[in-house]
Amino acid sequence: MNSSQVWADTLATYGASESEIQELLAYNQNVFSPPTLEQLYQAESELYLASWKKYAQESATVGTYATLRTYLVQLQFPILAGISTTTDYRGATRKGKSTAQMELATGLTLLQPEQLQLYIYQTLAGEIPVLVAANRSDFISLVQALTKYNEPCPIPDSMGACTIQGYNNWHRVREYQKQWQEENQNQNYELGWAVEFQRLIQRPELYQDRLILLSRGPYSNVNSTELELDEQQWLEISEKIRLEHECTHYITRRCFGSMRNNILDELIADYRGIVQAIGRYRADWFLHFIGLEAFPNYRQGGRLENYRGEPPLSEGAFQVLQRLVKTAAENLEKFEQKSHQLVKTKQEEIGILMALATLRLEELASEQGVSLIETAINHQKQYFKTQ
Repeated sequence: MNSSQVWADTLATYGASESEIQELLAYNQNVFSPPTLEQLYQAESELYLASWKKYAQESATVGTYATLRTYLVQLQFPILAGISTTTDYRGATRKGKSTAQMELATGLTLLQPEQLQLYIYQTLAGEIPVLVAANRSDFISLVQALTKYNEPCPIPDSMGACTIQGYNNWHRVREYQKQWQEENQNQNYELGWAVEFQRLIQRPELYQDRLILLSRGPYSNVNSTELELDEQQWLEISEKIRLEHECTHYITRRCFGSMRNNILDELIADYRGIVQAIGRYRADWFLHFIGLEAFPNYRQGGRLENYRGEPPLSEGAFQVLQRLVKTAAENLEKFEQKSHQLVKTKQEEIGILMALATLRLEELASEQGVSLIETAINHQKQYFKTQ
């Protein structure tokens, strides 16, 4: 029996019809391309980190908002419906034009700009800048500015963080331009730079950045009382979960070739977030986060509906997905209980992450789910031993 038939049979045991099986087989496709262990274990920080380390140093002196408003052009504009189509905005964000004389460039309004925090964080795959907003309103404004072209697009209540990919940093372009000009003073500047700029466009690592944007509210908009925790304790745990969750997305995008709005990605990212925050995995917390705390009932507004796929899963397939996710989370907890360690080495963390990235949701939710996880991890351990 081939693997596809095994996965289809697993879906059938969860009550999926033939059409729902086809939907879920497509949705649950694992598109990760895990790197070699050496590539991940020895991952170096990316080129843009040099600029962001300077921003962080400057922020410590003059403040994060004042620093970033100087370098990130979107922070020089307000959140305003239709602003992304204006000549000024398009010129500033697409062509790098100065905003000095632009009437629309009145700045991004934040409630607590002085509380904005920037630091550089070490992940399993190199460093990444982390920008933390002091309150929900400022977080939403920053998400809208940096990912929604300063348009007032709605942001789900359950969203408390995001990883920003491929951010075009015009400050880095201007620094590159300045260096090029100094090295090519004998050339016709206008013509020479036009040619060089086309070369630059072909090398996104020289002008595109990644960063993590975090809020400080309760994780997944889950109240502390639902988890029987003190409010301040839950806020501190929430920030740790949120940070490691986004770092996991960064790692899979950079090293595994994918970061999707898919529940497998979320299951893995929340697993790492919870374990890093409290030292062990709790399936009941994860089910709260995605809206399945009262399974088989689903709470509208839970995060699971954000990962329904494109095109969205049918209602029947979505119901089956809920059952799969619940069992997969419980199998993860059983695995964690069997191999529980309060402190894991970097090598062990990498091995678990790579093992989980090789499995499909049907496998994680199968009767053999725990043993499949253990087998995948043992495979990674054996590989380490041979190196």
